[in-house]
Amino acid sequence: MMKVKVSLRPIVSKINLPTVMKTAILPGDSVERLFIATQVGEIFYIGNGVVRTFLDIRPQVIKLGTSEPGVSRGGYDERGLLGLAFHPKFYYNGLFYLHYSVAGTQGPGALSEPFKPNPCDPGTLNLRWVNRETQYDHIDTVEEWILQTNGQPRKRRTLLHLRRPFFNHNGVNSLNFSPETGKLILTTGDGGSGYDPFNLSQDDMDIAGKIIEIDVAKHTFIDDPPVVTRFDELPAPIQETLTVIAKGVRNIPGISFQRYYNSYIKYVGNVGQDLVESIFSFVHYKPIPVTQLIQASIMNSELDPEGFINFGWRGWEGAFPASFIRGCSANPTLDEKTIAYYDEAIQTSVRRIQPVTSYYHKDPRPDKFGGTALTGVQSYIGNQIPSLTGSVVFTDLARNEGDGSQVKGVLAYTRVRADCKLNDFSVIETDYNFGSQSAYYVSLGSNLDQTRLYLGVYSSMKVTDFNQGTVFEIVP
Repeated sequence: MMKVKVSLRPIVSKINLPTVMKTAILPGDSVERLFIATQVGEIFYIGNGVVRTFLDIRPQVIKLGTSEPGVSRGGYDERGLLGLAFHPKFYYNGLFYLHYSVAGTQGPGALSEPFKPNPCDPGTLNLRWVNRETQYDHIDTVEEWILQTNGQPRKRRTLLHLRRPFFNHNGVNSLNFSPETGKLILTTGDGGSGYDPFNLSQDDMDIAGKIIEIDVAKHTFIDDPPVVTRFDELPAPIQETLTVIAKGVRNIPGISFQRYYNSYIKYVGNVGQDLVESIFSFVHYKPIPVTQLIQASIMNSELDPEGFINFGWRGWEGAFPASFIRGCSANPTLDEKTIAYYDEAIQTSVRRIQPVTSYYHKDPRPDKFGGTALTGVQSYIGNQIPSLTGSVVFTDLARNEGDGSQVKGVLAYTRVRADCKLNDFSVIETDYNFGSQSAYYVSLGSNLDQTRLYLGVYSSMKVTDFNQGTVFEIVP
């Protein structure tokens, strides 16, 4: 693939960790402005070259960086303000939507120690999440807000309250509106830990690990719904607003739409476990109403999977069967990979869709890199950077070089092949000098028509290391 080099133009610096970057036109305004949401709960926008506060919900966001025994490390966190979406008619109705982890909801976690599957121990392959009302990590909320005529945002209603088993894999950039259906799309991770201990991503009744459409035009007259983990726990009026597009999600940095004649190509990334990061695409799909999923569960029948998107997790980690790694005792420079869920890999092998491209945590090829975690996927249809026009750009948190060199994230791109086969990717070179600071690439965003791209960079892995973020525009 063609080698591409770009520049990074700083827009704003010394902010908290940016989770969402997208543009909108404020009611009564005439200029498309960049909005930036931070993990700790702030939303800024750029107005006439000045950073202005749009909303600050830090008191409503769970305390971040606390340690969950056996899982998290002090300062690192995957909760917080994770999603921001503006209604397609935001200019006229002022409606926007938030997804965040709620203050005061910290629980003990669903497991008291780290999980790792053991193919020789069926007990580790068939765990169930029991005592969900007490054994959970936190509660996430999806809310509808309105920008009032006096310029002050106000919460209107809560769409969902979701109990999550662990602190991680909650999704990020998790709210986006579909230009096809006009519905709000929520992209959720599998609930966390590692290896999806309870197989929530493949369970049709569990909300975790799914891509869900929410019809916000339907008013349920339930402004404060119950806290749930499963679709069948929701009140019927809320069930009727939901359809499921996909399952088999591990962790996901949102969804991006690229117009293609009279339809849209959808791009999503599935964050890997130990081996591989994957970008998927699909055009046609058959969303399943939640009411149908529940009816099928009651009748103990299986719905027709044709057209229903399945990314394959937890049986598959992108292009590979999900595996765990062990060092070779006879040769410490080598390791072995053991398939974690062989039977599940077989069952989902013909139901899952194939990735557009994959990149690996270890890659011996000289023009590639070792990845850490996929943090953003965006379609680009602008012409400022002609060599990227029509491509899919993605970001990785940090090169996994293993040589003690300066930490820096990765920009790369790929394209969808006409024959739909797995495609290669190419690293995008950047000329920005970060000096001696680490540069984790934590988020990727775009403007309304996907002609401009924005990169979020943080100099620490810890959300509690405040004000170390910079947002760049990616330019020629």
